[in-house]
Amino acid sequence: MRKYEMGNEEIDAAVAALVAQAGPKPNEDLAAEIIITALKLYRDGAERGDLKLVNTALKEMRYSMLVFSRDRHRPKVTMYGSARTPNTDIEYHMAKRFAEVMVERSWAVITGAGPGIMEAGNEGAGMDASYGVNIRLPFESNANPFIPPDQLINFKYFFTRKLGFVKESSAFALFPGGFGTMDEAFELLTLTQTGKSDLHPIVMVGSEQSKYWERWNEFVVDELVGSELIAPEDQNLYLITDDPIAAADEICHFYANYRSQRYVDGKLILRVAQGPTPDQLAELNDQFSDILVSGAIESVDPSNAEVRDGDDLEAGRLQLHFDRHHYGRLRSVVNMVNDWVATPKIVHPGTAFTDEQQDRPW
Repeated sequence: MRKYEMGNEEIDAAVAALVAQAGPKPNEDLAAEIIITALKLYRDGAERGDLKLVNTALKEMRYSMLVFSRDRHRPKVTMYGSARTPNTDIEYHMAKRFAEVMVERSWAVITGAGPGIMEAGNEGAGMDASYGVNIRLPFESNANPFIPPDQLINFKYFFTRKLGFVKESSAFALFPGGFGTMDEAFELLTLTQTGKSDLHPIVMVGSEQSKYWERWNEFVVDELVGSELIAPEDQNLYLITDDPIAAADEICHFYANYRSQRYVDGKLILRVAQGPTPDQLAELNDQFSDILVSGAIESVDPSNAEVRDGDDLEAGRLQLHFDRHHYGRLRSVVNMVNDWVATPKIVHPGTAFTDEQQDRPW
C-alpha cells in the first residue's frame, strides 16, 4: 500500500520529526497520518466552516476516548430514553432500577447526561458508576446532577456523541423516548444487522401499561418484515421486556460464555469461555449450516494473527465461514453457545470496540 504522505519531502520529514518529538509511543504511523490529513485539508483550501467541523469533531472524540480510557476494565451499558419522562413516571423508576441492578453486577452506566430516563439511569447507577455524554442544545443543555465532572463529556455534534455511546459500550438498553431514541434504536440495529458493529445485547424496556416497544414492534413486523424489507430473524437482534431485572439478565446471559469475535482470513472467530463438546458442536452445525459459505463450524486453536496480537489466547474458539449476511441467525448461534453454561453472577465481556479490525474484509 502506498504510504500516506503530503508528497513534499520537507513537510513529511517535519511531520515524522514532530511525532517522534511528542514521545515514543506505538501507532506513530497513524498519528502522522492524522496530522497529514489536517495539512491536506488546509492545502486543499477547505472552507473555514469545514475546518471547524473537522477540528471540533476530532477534539470531541479525543477527549471522549481519554475519559473512558481511565476505566476500561469495567463493562458499560448505554441507556437511551426520553429527556421528558418525569421522575414520578413508572418508566423512570424502571430505568433507575435497571441501572441499580447493572451496577450490582459490576457494570457502569452511560447516558446522554440529560433529565428524564437519562437522569434515572445515572441516579440508579450512582456517581462512581455514572458516565454522561451530553449534547449542547438550546434547551436541556445542562447535565443531570448524578454524573461526576471527570466522567462527563460535552459534545457539539450528535454524530461524535453517538460514536461515544456505541464505541464504549458492551450492551444497550432503550426506554421509551422520542425522535432521538428512535434514531438511536435504528442506528444500533442497522450497525448490528450490517455487521459494522460486533454483536451486542440490545434490550428494549417499557412498562406493561404503555406497551411502547410492543407497538413499535408491531410496525417492525407489519411493515418491515411484512414488506420483506428486513428478514424475520432480524428480530433476534433485540429483546422487548417490561421487567428491568429480565433486561439485566438478558445482557449478562449474552456474556455467560461468549466473549468476543474477530475475522481472520475471511473467517469469523467467536471466542468463548468454554468450548463445545462434540455433541454441542454437532448441534450447532445441524441448526446453522444455512449461514455458512462453506465448510462447517469448527472448534479451533488461536490463529497466528491472534497469537501475534496476544488476543484473548486463553479463550476457546469457534470458527465459521460466515456469510456476513444473516446476523439475526448469528445471534442465535451466540444464544446457543451461552446456553451451554450457567450465567455467572459477574460476567466479563470482551473489551469494548478499540480497533477497526484490519482482518475484516470491508
